[in-house]
Amino acid sequence: MSDDEQHRDDDLLAERFEAYRGHLRAVAFRMLGSAAEAEDAVQEAWFRLSRSDTREVGNLGGWLTTVVGRVCLDMLRSRRSRGEQPLDTWQPGPSAEPDPVQDAVLADSVGVALLVVLDTLSPAERLAFVLHDLFGVPFEEVGGVLGRSPAAARQLASRARRRVRGADAPEADLVRQREVVDAFLSAARDGDFDGLLAVLDPDVVARSEAGLTAGAVRVASGAKSFAHLARVARPALVDGATGLVVYADGRLERALTFTFVADRITTIDIVTNPADLSVLAIEPA
Repeated sequence: MSDDEQHRDDDLLAERFEAYRGHLRAVAFRMLGSAAEAEDAVQEAWFRLSRSDTREVGNLGGWLTTVVGRVCLDMLRSRRSRGEQPLDTWQPGPSAEPDPVQDAVLADSVGVALLVVLDTLSPAERLAFVLHDLFGVPFEEVGGVLGRSPAAARQLASRARRRVRGADAPEADLVRQREVVDAFLSAARDGDFDGLLAVLDPDVVARSEAGLTAGAVRVASGAKSFAHLARVARPALVDGATGLVVYADGRLERALTFTFVADRITTIDIVTNPADLSVLAIEPA
């Protein structure tokens, strides 16, 4: 390869990396809670990319996300060994990836309050929660970063999720949240589109293994098709959060959890994967 061709390849690689920089910085900041350390982690990812042969990498964004995860995990473990807990208030910009729905979810997920809670988690719990719950990295890849099985990664994320939701949803709010969920369930059972819109935030996001649905109209339309399941759904606490569960032949078939702002539902998480369902803590509500 000539020098000119090498320079062109290097420039193309740098351009591709820059397209993911905002996303990688967001991942690193949620992991580390420090702007300076996040920048260091992203820079280390660039060094590793520039030294690697990525011609066979089909998903460069996913590859870089897991690299940043490994770098952040090492930094968290080193921090714990020194007893340091840096936390600042810099907020990362939106992801550079062209996915406005995902950007909306990520923007909703960040904040100093969340970072304070994340700082109480172990490095492994924090990585599993951030990569899977906030960025949708499959548990197979999360487990690879941690050097653990996918099932162990699920358990770490579930444990972290309970602690995060426990901090976000004080018991005093559960009564009102239950009222909102009851209204959602009733409207879903009746196919009441207006009733669904009344309890959904205009920018509500529904997340499932199948993907994301954003906006009250689209989510309400999807919820109407849930009517046959809504008739057998029952309220429950799912990992400590207000939710709904559906059983089939005595087996948990799906679970829904909700987050709220000003008595409106802002996020619906729908879990149907049996492996993910198996690690949920379900309590009657």
